[in-house]
Amino acid sequence: MSATLLEAVQRLSNAQLPSPESEVWRYSRIAELNLSAFAPGEVHTTVTGAEGLVVQPALTSQLVASMDTHDVFDELSAQYATTVEVHVPAGKVLAEPIVVSHLLTSDGVAAFPRLVVHAGPDSEFTVVERFESDAVSALVVPRLVLHASQAARVSYLAVNLLANTVWSLAHQQATGERDSSTLLATVALGGDYARVRTDARVVGQGATTRQVALYYADGTQMHDFRTLQDHIAPKTNSDLLFKGAVQDSAKSVYTGLIRIREEAKGSAAYQTNRNLTLSEGAWAESVPNLDIRNNDVKCSHASTVGPIDDEQRFYLESRGIPPEVAERLVVLGFFDDVISQLPVGGLRPELRSAVAAKLGAGLLGGVQ
Repeated sequence: MSATLLEAVQRLSNAQLPSPESEVWRYSRIAELNLSAFAPGEVHTTVTGAEGLVVQPALTSQLVASMDTHDVFDELSAQYATTVEVHVPAGKVLAEPIVVSHLLTSDGVAAFPRLVVHAGPDSEFTVVERFESDAVSALVVPRLVLHASQAARVSYLAVNLLANTVWSLAHQQATGERDSSTLLATVALGGDYARVRTDARVVGQGATTRQVALYYADGTQMHDFRTLQDHIAPKTNSDLLFKGAVQDSAKSVYTGLIRIREEAKGSAAYQTNRNLTLSEGAWAESVPNLDIRNNDVKCSHASTVGPIDDEQRFYLESRGIPPEVAERLVVLGFFDDVISQLPVGGLRPELRSAVAAKLGAGLLGGVQ
């Protein structure tokens, strides 16, 4: 082992984990993580659809420098990140998505992929980031830094298809300038413990941001989401829809905060989280929060946790559909309004099939 790698391994082993007692890590499994089991290593990354748009990452990139540092994982990412930086110039409209794919193939690797996206004024494009792995024990710590300039329209989709032996600790930060529009979408099916923290800030008047997510966990998996809708400028808008299902002894937790600052007069923000518990041993928690500092706004939040609708299941069974198939159809229907909002229409059948397969409904692949 080289001296440089040995130093990196020692630094990783000595890193101080966040306390599960702290608010930001409440309900998490962070106390189970053994950093000494991993060494910094590479993830195999490919980029398509971005010819001429990928730039050499600058060590002093203003976007990276502006990224909030919340914990040891942000600090480790700053030290060991492998960065893909995409700049789309003003007025550029891309008909096809930029796709960034990460593949983990080695045991014991801690990978720190970082994606930096800068959207020039009045540009329009979509970025898809895929995370996949072999059946290895690994840790992946993805970071996204996205900046939408004035009137830019940017959609981002993260797809987690990792093996159930991989830990994932993601942090997404997006900023929208005046009259911009950003969409942050997530499909989370893989991982042993998979956490996504998303901070979406609208800093220019008239900016809009949306967040949508679909997550499904079975076995002993856990999905952990923490979101921020941060309104800093007047007449800004945000909307969030997260839907999840848990089965067996799996767990999920959603914690969301809408923050309307004093200067964000005339803003509107909405937050909805729905969860299905499909087994007696499954557990889901939903914790919506509001921090409103201006009275001239429109805000609401809603959350539910419970089993599937018996009336829907009974209706399908009355049409001759076996009970286990009826339940799977209800769950697929539950996810449809999230799938319909995913930014890449061509990926929707693939992702719907992935959900169906995870539900044990491979024979329902023809259901669209």
